[in-house]
Amino acid sequence: MGNLLTDRQFWVNYWESKTGLSVSIPEDYLFHKELADIINGQKVKTAIELGGFPGYYAVFLKKYFKLDVTLLDYFVHPPVTNSLLQANQLNEADIHIIETDLFNYVPEQQYDLVLSCGLIEHFNDTADIINRHINFVKPGGTLFITLPNFKALNGWFQKNFDKENYDKHNIDCMDPRLLENICKQAGLEVVKAKYFGHFSLWLENQQQKPAGIRLLKKSLWLAGKIFTKVFPFNSKQLSPYIILEARKP
Repeated sequence: MGNLLTDRQFWVNYWESKTGLSVSIPEDYLFHKELADIINGQKVKTAIELGGFPGYYAVFLKKYFKLDVTLLDYFVHPPVTNSLLQANQLNEADIHIIETDLFNYVPEQQYDLVLSCGLIEHFNDTADIINRHINFVKPGGTLFITLPNFKALNGWFQKNFDKENYDKHNIDCMDPRLLENICKQAGLEVVKAKYFGHFSLWLENQQQKPAGIRLLKKSLWLAGKIFTKVFPFNSKQLSPYIILEARKP
């Protein structure tokens, strides 16, 4: 288990600390354009979201693209997922759920689209976790991975004001070229591996932070948003995310 930067109890505590999880997922959800391009361009019918509890992207893909969707995570709390489904006019039968440890699970089927958003950075061995994703991808299918970019200003903020959360992340894996090379070595064709988003800052459980930190975060967030509205660009220094898209031959 040395590959893990978190354990099951971490995620139990993490999700139990959250409120307002059952939200209506909007059509312009984060990464919506990138996912729409893949689904429409590759004629995607089946998809699996890895490590995605409570299943926001699984719900998004079912709600707006009517895909045959599966959610796999090693912690799933059914009342939360069911409430999320109801908030999006879906029912329990609309999403297949697999609760299992990804490291002890052999895929029973492969999918047109395999995605994870904010998963791979919680493991020390980046090549290993990406290759486990690849095992789920059909020949001709697409791998889509997103992760935070803590080498940007957002990471500096996390490191200084939420060190406990920062330390749960593998900062070294936040490198588009590294991710691209891992996929190429696995025989995939890399469509894109890049920094994504002009600017953002966030804090987990923000309301529990001291007022001074919340004020600083708000001030930096506002300044960054204004700057990148005038000068919109993706960069290692400011972009809050990294995205990877690759195709299996």
